[in-house]
Amino acid sequence: MDKIILNKMRFYGFHGLFPEENKLGQRFDVDAELFLDLKRAGKTDNMENSINYGEVYERIGALVEGEAVNLIETLAERIADELLGDFPLLAACRVKVIKPDPPIPGHYESVAVEIYRERD
Repeated sequence: MDKIILNKMRFYGFHGLFPEENKLGQRFDVDAELFLDLKRAGKTDNMENSINYGEVYERIGALVEGEAVNLIETLAERIADELLGDFPLLAACRVKVIKPDPPIPGHYESVAVEIYRERD
């Protein structure tokens, strides 16, 4: 299956379990892989046969920067649901939500959740 890949989209949101996360906010990175057949788009050079990744970026940004949730698992699920609901050509998607600076002690680059969802 062909795919469109959006890497390290960066947003600022207020998600998390701790009150300071909800008040101060933090950065979130999102990677998305959009699985669809791109053959027709490649042959016709017509955007109607693909998915506009600018629109995908805007939809994901609205979710990350919108209503706060406790879990990045919930955020990833909402992103996948919206993408599958709004883009009929999309067969499946992989969404990775990365929290670069979670408020937990230790030495690490980030924590993340990655999900894969297919159209029913």
